[in-house]
Amino acid sequence: MPSPVAERPVGRIPVSLLTGFLGAGKTTLLKQLMKDPAMAGSVLLINEFGEVGIDHHLVDRLDEHTLLLDSGCICCSVQGDLVRALRELHQRFSRREIPALSRVLIETTGLADPVPLVGTLMEERFVAARYLCDGVLTVVDAEHGLDQLGRYREAVRQVAMADRLLIGKGDLCDAATRTRLEAKLAALNPTALRLEVRHGKVPADRLFGGGIYAAAGKSPDVARWLMDERGRYRPLAAPAGLAHGAAVQRRLHVERHGDGVSSFVVRFEAPVPWPGFAVSLGRILAAHGQRLLRVKGLMAVAGDPQPHVIQCVQDAVYPPVRLPAWPADGAFADRCGRLVFIARDLEPAAVESIREALTDLPGTAAAMRMAAARPLLPTRCWLGRHMPVGSERDIELDAWFVRPKRFAKRPVIGTCD
Repeated sequence: MPSPVAERPVGRIPVSLLTGFLGAGKTTLLKQLMKDPAMAGSVLLINEFGEVGIDHHLVDRLDEHTLLLDSGCICCSVQGDLVRALRELHQRFSRREIPALSRVLIETTGLADPVPLVGTLMEERFVAARYLCDGVLTVVDAEHGLDQLGRYREAVRQVAMADRLLIGKGDLCDAATRTRLEAKLAALNPTALRLEVRHGKVPADRLFGGGIYAAAGKSPDVARWLMDERGRYRPLAAPAGLAHGAAVQRRLHVERHGDGVSSFVVRFEAPVPWPGFAVSLGRILAAHGQRLLRVKGLMAVAGDPQPHVIQCVQDAVYPPVRLPAWPADGAFADRCGRLVFIARDLEPAAVESIREALTDLPGTAAAMRMAAARPLLPTRCWLGRHMPVGSERDIELDAWFVRPKRFAKRPVIGTCD
Protein backbone atom coordinates (compact mmCIF):
# COMPACT_ATOMS: atom_id res chain seq x y z
CA MET A 1 0.00 0.00 0.00
CA PRO A 2 1.41 3.45 -0.88
CA SER A 3 2.72 5.52 1.98
CA PRO A 4 0.34 8.43 2.67
CA VAL A 5 3.27 10.53 3.88
CA ALA A 6 5.34 9.93 0.74
CA GLU A 7 2.46 10.34 -1.70
CA ARG A 8 0.68 13.35 -0.23
CA PRO A 9 1.73 16.76 -1.55
CA VAL A 10 2.73 19.16 1.20
CA GLY A 11 -0.15 21.23 2.55
CA ARG A 12 -2.97 19.34 0.83
CA ILE A 13 -5.64 17.85 3.07
CA PRO A 14 -6.71 14.26 2.27
CA VAL A 15 -10.39 13.73 1.47
CA SER A 16 -12.07 10.32 1.53
CA LEU A 17 -15.51 9.52 0.13
CA LEU A 18 -17.75 7.10 2.00
CA THR A 19 -20.47 5.88 -0.32
CA GLY A 20 -22.84 2.94 -0.69
CA PHE A 21 -26.46 2.42 -1.67
CA LEU A 22 -29.41 3.27 0.56
CA GLY A 23 -29.52 1.08 3.66
CA ALA A 24 -26.04 -0.38 3.16
CA GLY A 25 -24.89 0.64 6.64
CA LYS A 26 -22.79 3.77 6.06
CA THR A 27 -24.03 5.58 9.14
CA THR A 28 -23.56 2.55 11.38
CA LEU A 29 -19.96 2.47 10.20
CA LEU A 30 -19.54 6.21 10.81
CA LYS A 31 -20.84 5.98 14.36
CA GLN A 32 -18.12 3.50 15.22
CA LEU A 33 -15.43 5.10 13.10
CA MET A 34 -15.71 8.55 14.62
CA LYS A 35 -15.07 7.04 18.07
CA ASP A 36 -11.62 5.90 16.91
CA PRO A 37 -8.79 8.08 18.32
CA ALA A 38 -7.16 7.92 14.89
CA MET A 39 -9.97 10.16 13.58
CA ALA A 40 -9.04 13.10 15.84
CA GLY A 41 -8.85 16.34 13.89
CA SER A 42 -11.02 15.08 11.04
CA VAL A 43 -14.09 16.79 9.63
CA LEU A 44 -17.22 14.92 8.59
CA LEU A 45 -19.54 16.09 5.79
CA ILE A 46 -22.89 14.33 5.35
CA ASN A 47 -25.34 14.74 2.48
CA GLU A 48 -29.12 14.53 1.94
CA PHE A 49 -31.47 13.82 -0.95
CA GLY A 50 -35.03 15.08 -0.48
CA GLU A 51 -37.34 18.08 -0.66
CA VAL A 52 -37.47 18.81 3.08
CA GLY A 53 -34.58 18.50 5.49
CA ILE A 54 -35.52 15.93 8.11
CA ASP A 55 -32.33 14.40 9.36
CA HIS A 56 -30.54 17.53 10.51
CA HIS A 57 -33.10 17.71 13.33
CA LEU A 58 -31.84 14.33 14.49
CA VAL A 59 -28.29 15.43 15.21
CA ASP A 60 -27.06 16.54 18.63
CA ARG A 61 -26.50 20.26 18.14
CA LEU A 62 -24.31 20.64 21.20
CA ASP A 63 -22.40 23.65 19.82
CA GLU A 64 -21.72 25.70 16.70
CA HIS A 65 -19.59 22.93 15.24
CA THR A 66 -22.60 21.56 13.39
CA LEU A 67 -23.69 23.35 10.22
CA LEU A 68 -26.62 22.64 7.92
CA LEU A 69 -25.94 23.36 4.27
CA ASP A 70 -28.41 23.22 1.37
CA SER A 71 -30.39 20.03 0.85
CA GLY A 72 -29.94 18.06 -2.34
CA CYS A 73 -27.97 15.19 -3.77
CA ILE A 74 -24.25 15.89 -3.64
CA CYS A 75 -23.49 14.47 -7.06
CA CYS A 76 -26.01 16.91 -8.58
CA SER A 77 -24.74 19.97 -6.69
CA VAL A 78 -20.98 19.52 -6.33
CA GLN A 79 -20.27 23.03 -7.60
CA GLY A 80 -22.52 24.39 -4.84
CA ASP A 81 -22.58 22.78 -1.43
CA LEU A 82 -19.40 20.71 -1.61
CA VAL A 83 -17.11 23.32 -3.11
CA ARG A 84 -18.48 26.04 -0.85
CA ALA A 85 -17.98 23.90 2.26
CA LEU A 86 -14.43 22.95 1.34
CA ARG A 87 -13.57 26.53 0.39
CA GLU A 88 -14.85 27.99 3.67
CA LEU A 89 -13.25 25.22 5.70
CA HIS A 90 -9.84 25.91 4.19
CA GLN A 91 -10.20 29.66 4.62
CA ARG A 92 -10.88 29.20 8.34
CA PHE A 93 -7.89 26.91 8.58
CA SER A 94 -5.68 29.43 6.73
CA ARG A 95 -6.72 32.19 9.17
CA ARG A 96 -5.74 29.84 12.03
CA GLU A 97 -9.24 29.93 13.42
CA ILE A 98 -9.09 26.14 13.73
CA PRO A 99 -6.22 23.72 14.36
CA ALA A 100 -4.65 21.62 11.64
CA LEU A 101 -7.01 19.28 9.82
CA SER A 102 -5.99 15.65 9.51
CA ARG A 103 -8.70 14.58 7.06
CA VAL A 104 -12.10 15.34 5.52
CA LEU A 105 -14.52 12.41 5.31
CA ILE A 106 -17.57 12.83 3.05
CA GLU A 107 -20.54 10.52 3.47
CA THR A 108 -22.76 10.70 0.40
CA THR A 109 -26.44 9.96 0.10
CA GLY A 110 -27.15 6.41 -1.04
CA LEU A 111 -28.20 7.71 -4.47
CA ALA A 112 -24.98 9.62 -5.13
CA ASP A 113 -22.75 8.90 -8.10
CA PRO A 114 -19.15 9.19 -6.82
CA VAL A 115 -17.74 10.08 -10.25
CA PRO A 116 -18.52 13.84 -10.15
CA LEU A 117 -17.27 14.03 -6.56
CA VAL A 118 -13.90 12.55 -7.47
CA GLY A 119 -13.88 14.75 -10.57
CA THR A 120 -14.49 17.87 -8.49
CA LEU A 121 -11.72 17.01 -6.04
CA MET A 122 -9.32 16.46 -8.94
CA GLU A 123 -10.42 19.17 -11.42
CA GLU A 124 -11.92 22.16 -9.55
CA ARG A 125 -8.86 24.37 -9.26
CA PHE A 126 -9.38 25.90 -5.84
CA VAL A 127 -10.25 22.53 -4.33
CA ALA A 128 -7.57 20.51 -6.13
CA ALA A 129 -4.85 22.92 -5.01
CA ARG A 130 -5.73 22.46 -1.35
CA TYR A 131 -7.26 18.98 -1.06
CA LEU A 132 -6.48 15.59 -2.52
CA CYS A 133 -8.81 12.68 -3.12
CA ASP A 134 -7.30 9.97 -0.94
CA GLY A 135 -9.76 7.22 -1.79
CA VAL A 136 -13.31 5.97 -2.21
CA LEU A 137 -14.81 3.66 0.43
CA THR A 138 -17.98 1.83 -0.63
CA VAL A 139 -20.22 -0.02 1.82
CA VAL A 140 -22.03 -3.01 0.27
CA ASP A 141 -25.05 -4.71 1.83
CA ALA A 142 -24.28 -8.44 1.69
CA GLU A 143 -27.97 -9.32 1.77
CA HIS A 144 -29.33 -6.84 -0.79
CA GLY A 145 -26.20 -5.74 -2.66
CA LEU A 146 -26.55 -8.18 -5.55
CA ASP A 147 -30.09 -7.02 -6.28
CA GLN A 148 -29.08 -3.35 -6.02
CA LEU A 149 -26.18 -3.85 -8.42
CA GLY A 150 -28.56 -5.41 -10.91
CA ARG A 151 -31.10 -2.60 -10.70
CA TYR A 152 -29.33 0.68 -9.97
CA ARG A 153 -26.67 2.45 -12.02
CA GLU A 154 -25.53 4.38 -8.95
CA ALA A 155 -24.76 1.17 -7.05
CA VAL A 156 -22.61 -0.10 -9.93
CA ARG A 157 -20.60 3.13 -10.06
CA GLN A 158 -20.16 3.16 -6.30
CA VAL A 159 -18.59 -0.30 -6.42
CA ALA A 160 -16.51 0.27 -9.56
CA MET A 161 -14.98 3.51 -8.22
CA ALA A 162 -14.02 2.04 -4.83
CA ASP A 163 -10.53 1.60 -3.44
CA ARG A 164 -11.99 -0.42 -0.59
CA LEU A 165 -15.23 -2.42 -0.52
CA LEU A 166 -16.68 -2.71 2.97
CA ILE A 167 -19.03 -5.70 3.16
CA GLY A 168 -21.66 -5.34 5.86
CA LYS A 169 -24.60 -7.39 7.15
CA GLY A 170 -22.84 -10.63 6.29
CA ASP A 171 -24.68 -12.40 9.10
CA LEU A 172 -27.97 -11.81 7.24
CA CYS A 173 -26.74 -13.34 3.99
CA ASP A 174 -26.76 -17.03 3.02
CA ALA A 175 -23.66 -18.65 1.53
CA ALA A 176 -24.99 -18.91 -2.03
CA THR A 177 -25.97 -15.22 -2.17
CA ARG A 178 -22.61 -14.21 -0.74
CA THR A 179 -20.76 -16.27 -3.36
CA ARG A 180 -22.69 -14.61 -6.19
CA LEU A 181 -22.09 -11.18 -4.66
CA GLU A 182 -18.35 -11.79 -4.40
CA ALA A 183 -18.24 -12.81 -8.06
CA LYS A 184 -20.12 -9.65 -9.08
CA LEU A 185 -17.81 -7.43 -7.03
CA ALA A 186 -14.76 -9.09 -8.56
CA ALA A 187 -16.11 -8.47 -12.06
CA LEU A 188 -16.87 -4.79 -11.37
CA ASN A 189 -13.75 -4.02 -9.37
CA PRO A 190 -11.07 -6.72 -9.29
CA THR A 191 -8.42 -4.74 -7.38
CA ALA A 192 -10.34 -3.12 -4.52
CA LEU A 193 -9.44 -4.32 -1.04
CA ARG A 194 -12.44 -6.06 0.56
CA LEU A 195 -13.02 -5.70 4.28
CA GLU A 196 -15.67 -7.34 6.43
CA VAL A 197 -17.65 -4.92 8.59
CA ARG A 198 -19.30 -6.35 11.70
CA HIS A 199 -21.69 -4.10 13.61
CA GLY A 200 -20.09 -1.10 11.91
CA LYS A 201 -16.61 -1.88 13.19
CA VAL A 202 -13.47 -1.76 11.07
CA PRO A 203 -10.08 -0.26 12.09
CA ALA A 204 -9.55 3.26 10.77
CA ASP A 205 -5.95 2.46 9.81
CA ARG A 206 -7.24 -0.01 7.20
CA LEU A 207 -9.44 2.59 5.48
CA PHE A 208 -7.16 5.52 4.75
CA GLY A 209 -3.73 6.38 3.40
CA GLY A 210 -4.03 5.21 -0.19
CA GLY A 211 -2.33 8.27 -1.66
CA ILE A 212 -3.78 10.18 -4.61
CA TYR A 213 -6.83 8.52 -6.18
CA ALA A 214 -6.09 6.83 -9.51
CA ALA A 215 -8.10 4.82 -12.01
CA ALA A 216 -5.20 2.44 -12.66
CA GLY A 217 -6.14 -1.18 -11.95
CA LYS A 218 -9.86 -0.48 -11.93
CA SER A 219 -12.36 -1.21 -14.66
CA PRO A 220 -11.67 0.70 -17.92
CA ASP A 221 -15.06 2.34 -17.39
CA VAL A 222 -13.66 4.30 -14.43
CA ALA A 223 -11.02 6.07 -16.55
CA ARG A 224 -13.67 6.85 -19.18
CA TRP A 225 -16.11 8.23 -16.58
CA LEU A 226 -13.42 10.48 -15.12
CA MET A 227 -12.40 11.69 -18.58
CA ASP A 228 -16.03 12.55 -19.33
CA GLU A 229 -16.20 14.41 -16.04
CA ARG A 230 -13.07 16.41 -16.88
CA GLY A 231 -14.75 17.48 -20.11
CA ARG A 232 -17.60 19.05 -18.16
CA TYR A 233 -15.29 21.75 -16.82
CA ARG A 234 -15.06 24.62 -19.30
CA PRO A 235 -12.76 27.67 -19.14
CA LEU A 236 -14.47 31.07 -19.11
CA ALA A 237 -13.16 34.48 -20.04
CA ALA A 238 -11.57 36.15 -17.02
CA PRO A 239 -13.80 38.88 -15.52
CA ALA A 240 -12.58 42.47 -15.32
CA GLY A 241 -10.02 43.00 -12.60
CA LEU A 242 -8.70 39.42 -12.64
CA ALA A 243 -5.03 38.97 -13.43
CA HIS A 244 -4.25 38.29 -17.10
CA GLY A 245 -4.19 34.59 -17.83
CA ALA A 246 -5.99 33.63 -14.62
CA ALA A 247 -8.21 30.63 -15.15
CA VAL A 248 -11.92 30.71 -14.44
CA GLN A 249 -13.93 27.49 -14.56
CA ARG A 250 -17.55 26.64 -15.06
CA ARG A 251 -18.90 23.16 -14.48
CA LEU A 252 -21.69 22.14 -16.81
CA HIS A 253 -24.83 20.99 -14.99
CA VAL A 254 -25.67 17.34 -15.52
CA GLU A 255 -28.79 15.57 -14.26
CA ARG A 256 -27.47 12.44 -12.55
CA HIS A 257 -30.59 10.46 -11.74
CA GLY A 258 -32.89 11.00 -14.71
CA ASP A 259 -36.61 11.55 -14.47
CA GLY A 260 -37.32 8.39 -12.48
CA VAL A 261 -36.14 9.62 -9.06
CA SER A 262 -38.50 11.92 -7.18
CA SER A 263 -39.29 13.07 -3.68
CA PHE A 264 -42.50 14.23 -2.04
CA VAL A 265 -43.61 15.16 1.46
CA VAL A 266 -46.76 14.28 3.40
CA ARG A 267 -47.60 16.71 6.23
CA PHE A 268 -49.88 15.79 9.13
CA GLU A 269 -51.91 18.59 10.67
CA ALA A 270 -52.63 16.70 13.91
CA PRO A 271 -51.03 13.88 15.95
CA VAL A 272 -51.70 10.47 14.41
CA PRO A 273 -53.23 7.42 16.13
CA TRP A 274 -50.24 5.08 16.25
CA PRO A 275 -51.94 1.77 15.27
CA GLY A 276 -53.73 3.38 12.33
CA PHE A 277 -50.56 5.09 11.15
CA ALA A 278 -48.43 1.95 11.52
CA VAL A 279 -50.87 -0.25 9.61
CA SER A 280 -51.47 2.33 6.85
CA LEU A 281 -47.75 2.88 6.27
CA GLY A 282 -47.20 -0.89 6.33
CA ARG A 283 -49.75 -1.37 3.58
CA ILE A 284 -48.06 1.38 1.54
CA LEU A 285 -44.67 -0.31 1.92
CA ALA A 286 -46.14 -3.68 0.97
CA ALA A 287 -47.69 -2.21 -2.17
CA HIS A 288 -44.90 0.10 -3.33
CA GLY A 289 -41.82 -0.97 -1.37
CA GLN A 290 -39.58 -1.73 -4.35
CA ARG A 291 -40.13 1.80 -5.65
CA LEU A 292 -39.80 3.55 -2.29
CA LEU A 293 -36.06 3.94 -1.94
CA ARG A 294 -36.49 5.60 1.42
CA VAL A 295 -39.19 6.87 3.78
CA LYS A 296 -38.13 9.07 6.67
CA GLY A 297 -39.82 11.51 8.95
CA LEU A 298 -40.61 12.98 12.32
CA MET A 299 -44.12 12.20 13.58
CA ALA A 300 -46.44 13.56 16.25
CA VAL A 301 -48.25 10.63 17.89
CA ALA A 302 -51.53 11.03 19.78
CA GLY A 303 -51.01 10.89 23.53
CA ASP A 304 -47.26 11.47 23.43
CA PRO A 305 -45.63 14.94 23.54
CA GLN A 306 -42.33 13.68 22.09
CA PRO A 307 -41.62 13.30 18.35
CA HIS A 308 -41.07 9.84 16.87
CA VAL A 309 -38.46 9.17 14.20
CA ILE A 310 -39.61 7.01 11.26
CA GLN A 311 -37.07 5.27 9.02
CA CYS A 312 -37.80 2.80 6.19
CA VAL A 313 -35.80 1.55 3.21
CA GLN A 314 -38.00 -0.05 0.54
CA ASP A 315 -40.20 -2.51 2.47
CA ALA A 316 -37.80 -2.81 5.43
CA VAL A 317 -38.58 -0.80 8.56
CA TYR A 318 -36.43 0.29 11.47
CA PRO A 319 -37.66 0.46 15.08
CA PRO A 320 -39.14 3.91 15.79
CA VAL A 321 -37.18 6.06 18.22
CA ARG A 322 -38.70 8.69 20.51
CA LEU A 323 -36.63 11.88 20.61
CA PRO A 324 -36.37 13.92 23.82
CA ALA A 325 -38.03 17.04 22.33
CA TRP A 326 -39.27 18.69 19.16
CA PRO A 327 -36.85 20.97 17.28
CA ALA A 328 -37.15 24.55 18.44
CA ASP A 329 -36.74 26.03 14.96
CA GLY A 330 -37.10 25.13 11.31
CA ALA A 331 -40.02 23.35 9.67
CA PHE A 332 -40.81 21.26 12.75
CA ALA A 333 -41.22 24.21 15.09
CA ASP A 334 -44.96 23.82 14.41
CA ARG A 335 -44.78 20.26 15.86
CA CYS A 336 -46.60 18.84 12.85
CA GLY A 337 -45.44 15.46 11.57
CA ARG A 338 -43.90 15.09 8.13
CA LEU A 339 -42.86 12.07 6.07
CA VAL A 340 -40.41 12.42 3.19
CA PHE A 341 -40.68 9.78 0.44
CA ILE A 342 -37.80 9.23 -1.98
CA ALA A 343 -39.03 7.09 -4.86
CA ARG A 344 -38.04 5.75 -8.24
CA ASP A 345 -40.52 5.26 -11.10
CA LEU A 346 -43.54 5.95 -8.89
CA GLU A 347 -46.55 6.99 -10.93
CA PRO A 348 -48.49 10.16 -9.98
CA ALA A 349 -51.55 8.02 -9.25
CA ALA A 350 -49.53 6.00 -6.74
CA VAL A 351 -48.31 9.19 -5.05
CA GLU A 352 -51.89 10.37 -4.73
CA SER A 353 -53.03 7.03 -3.29
CA ILE A 354 -50.25 7.23 -0.68
CA ARG A 355 -51.35 10.73 0.31
CA GLU A 356 -54.97 9.61 0.59
CA ALA A 357 -54.08 6.55 2.69
CA LEU A 358 -52.15 8.69 5.15
CA THR A 359 -54.86 11.34 5.28
CA ASP A 360 -57.65 8.92 6.23
CA LEU A 361 -56.12 6.74 8.97
CA PRO A 362 -58.23 3.93 10.49
CA GLY A 363 -59.10 3.85 14.17
CA THR A 364 -57.38 1.49 16.56
CA ALA A 365 -59.94 -1.33 16.37
CA ALA A 366 -60.06 -1.24 12.57
CA ALA A 367 -56.26 -1.08 12.39
CA MET A 368 -55.86 -4.17 14.56
CA ARG A 369 -58.32 -6.09 12.37
CA MET A 370 -56.32 -5.09 9.30
CA ALA A 371 -53.09 -6.21 10.96
CA ALA A 372 -54.62 -9.57 11.89
CA ALA A 373 -55.54 -10.12 8.25
CA ARG A 374 -52.00 -9.25 7.07
CA PRO A 375 -49.53 -11.30 9.16
CA LEU A 376 -46.61 -10.27 6.91
CA LEU A 377 -47.29 -6.53 7.19
CA PRO A 378 -43.86 -4.79 7.18
CA THR A 379 -44.75 -2.56 10.14
CA ARG A 380 -46.38 -5.29 12.25
CA CYS A 381 -43.48 -5.08 14.72
CA TRP A 382 -44.38 -1.42 15.38
CA LEU A 383 -47.73 -2.23 16.91
CA GLY A 384 -46.16 -3.05 20.29
CA ARG A 385 -45.03 0.60 20.44
CA HIS A 386 -41.76 -0.23 22.18
CA MET A 387 -39.94 3.02 21.41
CA PRO A 388 -36.79 3.53 23.47
CA VAL A 389 -35.68 7.08 24.11
CA GLY A 390 -32.53 7.51 22.07
CA SER A 391 -29.99 10.16 21.20
CA GLU A 392 -30.39 12.03 17.93
CA ARG A 393 -26.91 10.96 16.90
CA ASP A 394 -28.16 7.37 16.70
CA ILE A 395 -30.25 8.19 13.63
CA GLU A 396 -29.03 7.94 10.05
CA LEU A 397 -28.12 11.35 8.60
CA ASP A 398 -28.78 12.72 5.15
CA ALA A 399 -28.44 16.51 5.21
CA TRP A 400 -25.23 18.35 4.52
CA PHE A 401 -23.38 19.05 7.73
CA VAL A 402 -19.84 19.97 8.56
CA ARG A 403 -18.90 18.51 11.90
CA PRO A 404 -15.37 18.66 13.37
CA LYS A 405 -14.03 15.79 15.44
CA ARG A 406 -12.54 16.77 18.79
CA PHE A 407 -11.66 20.37 17.98
CA ALA A 408 -11.05 22.30 21.17
CA LYS A 409 -10.92 25.77 19.66
CA ARG A 410 -13.29 27.80 17.54
CA PRO A 411 -15.81 26.08 15.28
CA VAL A 412 -14.87 25.00 11.80
CA ILE A 413 -17.69 26.80 10.06
CA GLY A 414 -20.26 29.25 11.29
CA THR A 415 -23.94 29.45 10.45
CA CYS A 416 -24.80 29.51 6.75
CA ASP A 417 -27.93 31.35 5.65
